[in-house]
Amino acid sequence: MSREVYKYAFAESVALDEVESSLLLSIMSVESLHGESDVKLDAGHYLDVSRRACIIDGSTDVGRDLNRLFIGFLRREFGKQEFRVERVTLEQAAVGTTAATP
Repeated sequence: MSREVYKYAFAESVALDEVESSLLLSIMSVESLHGESDVKLDAGHYLDVSRRACIIDGSTDVGRDLNRLFIGFLRREFGKQEFRVERVTLEQAAVGTTAATP
């Protein structure tokens, strides 16, 4: 069975250091909900600067909450037109079969 993940792609106008800050804020926030140990175990994520993309595992409660927080912070900071998110399989995310620009 393929694991589903969420792939975020960012417009060229979006500063990736700001995306990284939003991701870190989301991780700290989800730690408040689930605890540090659960986040370390169940909140898989990867920011790929060269592809202007971020992958977050959504197969656990912790990962789903991380995605909810991350998308909320992104919408408020950049606006929903500046990024795209889609559910893909881990295999699709690894080979980059989806487009990288919103």
